[in-house]
Amino acid sequence: MLNIIGYRKAFLTVSTLLVVASLAAIIAFGFLEGIDFKGGALWKLSVPGENVTAAALELFFKEEFKLTDVRVTFDPQNKAYLAKLPTAVEGDRQAYFLKLQEQFKGAEELSFQSIGPSVGAELRNKSFMALALVLIGISLYIAFAFRKVFRPVSSWTYGLITLVSLFHDVAIPAGLLAYLGYSRGVEIDGNFIVALLVVMGFSVHDTIVVFDRIRENLVLDRGKKNFADVVNDSVNQTLARSINTSLTLILVLLALYFTGPTNLHYFVLTLLVGVTAGIYSSIFVASPLLVVWQNIRARGAK
Repeated sequence: MLNIIGYRKAFLTVSTLLVVASLAAIIAFGFLEGIDFKGGALWKLSVPGENVTAAALELFFKEEFKLTDVRVTFDPQNKAYLAKLPTAVEGDRQAYFLKLQEQFKGAEELSFQSIGPSVGAELRNKSFMALALVLIGISLYIAFAFRKVFRPVSSWTYGLITLVSLFHDVAIPAGLLAYLGYSRGVEIDGNFIVALLVVMGFSVHDTIVVFDRIRENLVLDRGKKNFADVVNDSVNQTLARSINTSLTLILVLLALYFTGPTNLHYFVLTLLVGVTAGIYSSIFVASPLLVVWQNIRARGAK
């Protein structure tokens, strides 16, 4: 049997360092917002020619139309170029496309999406508000579900630690995306928020399984063992299940990351990092924090 609780200081130190580094990246770099949040246009184009590249198209938009904030990427699966423009009204779009066809023969428009800046800002605010409300809602639900548990820690402790654990799970991928936005120009959009919500759902499911086993063992043990031993036994009893379930999901996400569509590349990466953080927190963060909390209470009662 693994002595996971015995090494809780090491596990919690690793988590603390990762969260601090993630928060530092978010504060220092911020997020590079996509058109979903700041407004703009997404233009999907088919441009034939061996000498045509994403860099050549991006340079064309910058020099011909004086657009400084424009990004062009290539989707090899669909053999299409994705141009992200700061803004493009219908008249601009038609003028741009005529010039594009003059410069690049055979260019075709596949799709065009435009979002106004006010709509984007509203979507951004509501998205982050939804994340905060989900965090609080899940924690309150856990506290309610464990309302009959009052020894040696209260039901509110389970809810509070779940909140800390979920914050850990979303902060790490968020920090990674902030760094990638700074270093590689990776933007966040609605998919980023969806990915974080999925991560929270997966993580809380795993955490509840462990907490529920702790609750069962506390009833069966009836105070014969100390709390740390009961928690350690519970974590070990659910360890195999957690690892097997999680590895299945991680293998699927790895397959999607390396073979999936280009436009979902960073969506899958966010899921992959967040799910991995969730696996770690369910085993090595949430349960050890219960013991740490109980030890603090025990010392305070003396």
